Amino acid sequence: MSRHPVRTAVLGVLLSAGLVTSVGGCADPSDDPRATASREGMRYCPAPNEPPLAPQTPCISQDPAQKYAENHGYRRQTAITEEQRAGARGRAEDLAEALRGLTGRPVGASEVRAAAAVALGLEPGDIEYRAGADGKGKGLQNIDVGGGEGRVCVNGRIDDQGRVTAEVAGRTLDGTCLPGLGGH
Repeated sequence: MSRHPVRTAVLGVLLSAGLVTSVGGCADPSDDPRATASREGMRYCPAPNEPPLAPQTPCISQDPAQKYAENHGYRRQTAITEEQRAGARGRAEDLAEALRGLTGRPVGASEVRAAAAVALGLEPGDIEYRAGADGKGKGLQNIDVGGGEGRVCVNGRIDDQGRVTAEVAGRTLDGTCLPGLGGH
């Protein structure tokens, strides 16, 4: 035990401060990613009628089509192979048949999910379901269902005329089978 605890504590703090100061100055400034960053920051890319920026100058696009594509990128589907697509075609046919059996009948989401699950060999809780505008008594209309395993999805639709379609698709970048609706 020390006879001078305050003096020992002060000496420890001073030694620590000196060590931090001497070690802290040893870093190479070029290791900091901010060292190579533009001091001016990002700017919008010039319009076609404006003077161009210097080569290699980063900029933010003003192209509406590119902005739209970036904003809806989450809806893009992952690529699947032809073998994966061919392997799921039978399930797409089964889903279309199951949905045709439901058209014109007063059924709800749970019945649609159950029928789709049987067709796809999944559990009803694994089926994505989205209902659009009500068919106003004309039976089941404006619904989308989807489900799958891994990157491969089978999606089906009953449109506002009662027509049924089903397709094999890649899972979206968001991880869903049904693409997001988007919009603001």
